[in-house]
Amino acid sequence: MATKQEEVFESDEVRELVGRFQTVTGGLRDEVGKVIIGQADVVEHLLITLLVGGHCLITGMPGTAKTLLVRTLADALGLTFKRIQFTPDLMPTDVTGTDIIEEDQATGKHSWTFVKGPIFTNVLLADEINRTPPKTQAALLEAMQEKSVTVRGEHHTLAPPFFVLATQNPIELEGTYPLPEAQLDRFLFNVLLDYLSDDDELAVVNRFTTRVDLPPVSAVTNAEDIVRFQWLTRQVPVSEEVNRYAVNLVRATRPGEDVAPEVVKRYVNFGASVRATMFINLAAKANALLNGRYHVTKEDVRALALPVLRHRVLCNYFAESDKMTVDDVLTEMLNNVGN
Repeated sequence: MATKQEEVFESDEVRELVGRFQTVTGGLRDEVGKVIIGQADVVEHLLITLLVGGHCLITGMPGTAKTLLVRTLADALGLTFKRIQFTPDLMPTDVTGTDIIEEDQATGKHSWTFVKGPIFTNVLLADEINRTPPKTQAALLEAMQEKSVTVRGEHHTLAPPFFVLATQNPIELEGTYPLPEAQLDRFLFNVLLDYLSDDDELAVVNRFTTRVDLPPVSAVTNAEDIVRFQWLTRQVPVSEEVNRYAVNLVRATRPGEDVAPEVVKRYVNFGASVRATMFINLAAKANALLNGRYHVTKEDVRALALPVLRHRVLCNYFAESDKMTVDDVLTEMLNNVGN
């Protein structure tokens, strides 16, 4: 017997929405591909972020096209886009906006007027977010979790959809401030933007040294479409078995749990919270839908475990001394948790 969620995909209205979804996501890949060479996995992770309604942290060395990737995707989405260059002297009000006193020319009376900051947009590029101190980084916390901003006690709601696509340099570089754990936990993914292959790097050189302007990118969707796609993503059914597998994976990151393998008990101080479990579930739904399936498999969960968990697991000094990275620990953990 079909479940209620499975029955959703049998209606004509939803089938039409699925068709629109496939057209739009294919178009987004094509438009981004006009500018960005390689990095197909990163593009897929950004699409999943949009479908889930989450936020994505992109970590990579300078010169790996982090900013260009986010700007290109925003252009293809047809959404309002703003960019904040995070610097050491950036203030919280430079992000959220502030109240100013204005004089009414007719009456001479003064009143407070709220001037919106760049956070009032659909796609916010927080560029080099770890170049600014924690006080300013924290200005994003409420917006990322509750889709709203509070200034001088006044509550301001952000128009949907709202995404923070943040870039950061590796924390080993000079002049960086590690993001607080509470803020890291609000990001759906921490995606690593690595160097290109030699063929892709050659293609970049050939493409961008023979012309001055970037190839034009056309919008293939709009805010209304994205909100409907987010609803569609949440309707994808997940079996009890797959849900249990996702729960076990996240619980296995906690050294105090019985299901935690030895590598976690030795090298991890703190594991991931229940928010990670929910995000893995949602991301797996989006991954299934992007691959033309209306059900989630364990492979969907495993494929997204690293980008969901790597910024939520805190390793200890034993890991540092043994030169074990978070990815090393999580990869070994995935191999030890039964399918």
